[in-house]
Amino acid sequence: MTSRAWKFGDDIDTDAIIPGRFLILNDEKDLAKHAFEGTRDDFAPSVCKGDVVVGGSNFGCGSSREHAPLALKGAGVRYVIASSFARIFYRNAINVGLIPLICHEAGSIRDGAVVELFIADGYLTADGDRLSIEPVPEFFQTIADAGGLVPYARDLTEVEVCTASRR
Repeated sequence: MTSRAWKFGDDIDTDAIIPGRFLILNDEKDLAKHAFEGTRDDFAPSVCKGDVVVGGSNFGCGSSREHAPLALKGAGVRYVIASSFARIFYRNAINVGLIPLICHEAGSIRDGAVVELFIADGYLTADGDRLSIEPVPEFFQTIADAGGLVPYARDLTEVEVCTASRR
């Protein structure tokens, strides 16, 4: 998969990703219209499905709101690459179906770089340069592939109900 990189620095907090005044919105598509508003105003109108967000250290710090990863997901972003993540953002990202990828060399990825992800092989390329990424736990990938924790749990419940009814 080839993507375009949207580069941000260290300590990008959830208010930078989605300003607090938009927390009355809960739909990811509505939130996406305001992603990085006031931080990088060209993001929301220009981001394309499949683009990746690249951050430095402590990406997603700040409040524990799920609105931040939802806004990115609604914008068509499936992967966020950073050298480190705030713990609550990392879990919220997985819960909504967004995959956080830890790449200790994320700072070397330039804004607008062509990024290819080879998640199963543990690396990505950015403008042809090969950079290692930490493995994504299979369970996290399964949750993301289901669309997030709620759809994942719903699918499990449907399987359990179906299996129980056959007994």
